[in-house]
Amino acid sequence: MIADVFPVDERTFCVDGFDMGTAKRTGSYVLDERPHGVALIETGPSISIPYIKHALKSKGITPDEIKYIIVTHIHLDHAGGAGLLLKECPKAKVIVHPAGKRHLENPERLIQGAKAIYGAQFNDFFEPVLPVPGPALMEMKNKSTLTLSPGRKLTFYHTPGHARHHFSIMDSRTNTFFTGDTLGIRYPQLEESGVQLFLPSTSPNQFDPDAMLNSVSLAENLQPDRIAFGHFFISEEPAKVYRDINKWLPVFIEKGKYVLKKNQDWNALKEILLVEVKRELDEFGIPEDDPVYEVIQLDLTVSSLGIVDYLTKQKV
Repeated sequence: MIADVFPVDERTFCVDGFDMGTAKRTGSYVLDERPHGVALIETGPSISIPYIKHALKSKGITPDEIKYIIVTHIHLDHAGGAGLLLKECPKAKVIVHPAGKRHLENPERLIQGAKAIYGAQFNDFFEPVLPVPGPALMEMKNKSTLTLSPGRKLTFYHTPGHARHHFSIMDSRTNTFFTGDTLGIRYPQLEESGVQLFLPSTSPNQFDPDAMLNSVSLAENLQPDRIAFGHFFISEEPAKVYRDINKWLPVFIEKGKYVLKKNQDWNALKEILLVEVKRELDEFGIPEDDPVYEVIQLDLTVSSLGIVDYLTKQKV
C-alpha cells in the first residue's frame, strides 16, 4: 500500500483515504504536536483506516501517540472509521459534536440512513461500522478550545447547515479552518487545470440552507488563511470558497422548487444541476467527458436528495 500524503506545513498533513475507492475524494488531517501528542481530524470510513495507519507509520507516528480523533460530524464518510481506528489507539479520545455523541455510541441509525442512500454499495463503501465506547467520547461545545501543545490551540465552532451535528475547527498554528462539509466540496481534479469550483454539500436529512449561509458568514468573519475540506484538501483562497457557496446554494434551492412544482423527483434535479455546472465549466474549457464529472454527479445525486428532502419538509 502507498499512502498519499499532502503536506500543509511541517507539523500538519492530509492523508488520502481513497473513500469509495477514489483518489482525492476524502481526506484525514494529522496534526503532529509530538511530544505533546497527535490529533487526527476525520477518520473517513473504515476502508480508509489502513491508509491512515500506513501514513502514520511512514511518519514515525505510533498508535500510542494519537491523543485525539476528531470528527467534524458523524456521517459515515467522515466518522465511520472512528470505532475501528480507536481499537488501534488505546490512549485516544474521540471528539464529537454533542448532538452526535449518542450516534457514535450506537451507529445503527447512521447505518440505516446510509443504506437508504447507497443501497447495495453500502458494504463496499462503509463496512465495518463499529460503535465507539462512551468513556472514549469527548463532546465539544460551541467555542470550546483544546490545547494540543504550547504553540497550538484548536477552537471548535458549531457550524450547522450540512448537518446539525457539525462543528468546524480553527487551528491557531496554521490559521486554517477545518470545515468538514459545511463549506462544501473542493474539486482538486479541476485545479490541476487551473479551475476552481466549490459546490455546496446538501445531503439529507438535516440540511438547512439558512444555517449553512450563517456558517459561511461565521467562517468569513474568522478570517482564516486557508480552508481545509473533508472533500478534498486545502484552498488558500477562502474568499472564492465563500463566493461559490453563496452563489450555488440559491441555485440548488431554486431548481429544487422548480422540480417539485413539476412533480418531478431528485433525479430530475440532479440532471438540471449537472447542466448548470457543465455550463460554468464549459467556459473554462473543461470537456464533457472529463473524469471530474463522475465525482460531481455523485455529489449532485446526494445533494439533490437533500434538497428535495428539505423542500418537501418545508411543504414548498
